[in-house]
Amino acid sequence: MTKTHGFDTLQIHAGTAPDTATGARQVPIYQTTAYVFRDADHAAALFNLAEVGYIYSRLTNPTVGALQNRIAALEGGAGAVCCSSGHAAQIMALFPLMAPGRNVVASTKLYGGTVQQFTNTIRKFGWSAKFVDFDDLAAVKAAIDDDTRAVFCESIANPGGYITDLDAIAKIADAAQIPLIVDNTTATPYLCRPFEHGATLVVHSTTKYLTGNGTVTGGAVVDSGKFDWSATDKFPSLSAPEPAYHGITFHAALGSMAFTFHGIAVGLRDLGMTMNPQGAHYTLMGIETLSLRMQRHVENAVKVATWLENDPRVDYVTYAGLKSSPYYDRVAKICPKGAGGLFTFAVKGGYDACVKLVNGLEIFSHVANLGDTRSLVIHPASTTHRQLSPEKQEAAGAGPNVVRLSIGIEDADDLIADLDQALAKATA
Repeated sequence: MTKTHGFDTLQIHAGTAPDTATGARQVPIYQTTAYVFRDADHAAALFNLAEVGYIYSRLTNPTVGALQNRIAALEGGAGAVCCSSGHAAQIMALFPLMAPGRNVVASTKLYGGTVQQFTNTIRKFGWSAKFVDFDDLAAVKAAIDDDTRAVFCESIANPGGYITDLDAIAKIADAAQIPLIVDNTTATPYLCRPFEHGATLVVHSTTKYLTGNGTVTGGAVVDSGKFDWSATDKFPSLSAPEPAYHGITFHAALGSMAFTFHGIAVGLRDLGMTMNPQGAHYTLMGIETLSLRMQRHVENAVKVATWLENDPRVDYVTYAGLKSSPYYDRVAKICPKGAGGLFTFAVKGGYDACVKLVNGLEIFSHVANLGDTRSLVIHPASTTHRQLSPEKQEAAGAGPNVVRLSIGIEDADDLIADLDQALAKATA
């Protein structure tokens, strides 16, 4: 497969040639922990990164490798590393960049679990995060200091569906000579291609739209291969001899694949956030229908959001695909195929009405997930964003009167009817 092939072709074929041993057309599940070396020289070449191959499944596995190649192709990246979850992918992305005392400048409009991870957990590594409203470009620029090693945002932010001006943020990151990391989970590469807007790294929770069926967790880090890690001394794990891997200088030795190989040789080896081959297999099968599903997610989301916006029991709807959204003009530039299937709406009656609404829905499943073929609902303030302060909940678009919807691929009229009857119960 080459980059000249269309998206629909790549999502089926990229990274998955017929199995050379058996001719199997679907990617086999290589359920093995280790691989036999041809001889001692072959083993040494693999460990020296002089030859690409398989050593141990914590590092590399043919099924996972096929998924990595497919995701990299869909994003237009040089390489990808798959891991155990989206949260693992975020740590994997930061790991080669950060050190004690370093910080990341992050958007306030992020998934609540990411805000928690960046607020508390990464401090255990001596890292920190500065949260900034990414619509305020001057504030983003001012937040970057000599210790900043990355800028982090979501293409379509969870839970509100807000769209980030990636081009503007990328210019700020480029001027500071630091990478822009974009979580593209909610958009998927079908709706948004962050590398085309200046991003350096893309992360995914493959659990969501890429798999699309709510069966397995997983994550991915994709590298554009275009960042010059040796331009400054900010990234010694890539630009200087790496003591964690017998002194190899990854960027000098591996060029555009430096970040990807570091993620495998050091990140997966030492952090152990490995994706299992069965999970990779499920995700490979899910990606085969990604474009078809995303088209339906968007079509249904527009219908449902429009209906909700015109309902007197609703205060507001955040869907960027509505002309009333302040992010509407960004859709054509950042997500030309649509604004996704995720958004929130505010229910008149506040917290209690939201709880009644969630309890009253019949087709929508009340789960802590998104991106499923099924329509999903959750009340962020009492669940996914519960650990945040009221101020941070509001900043993330997850106030007490807000419900998040992940619109599935069912009949849109059935979804509207379900919301109608539940709103009647919630606001009676």
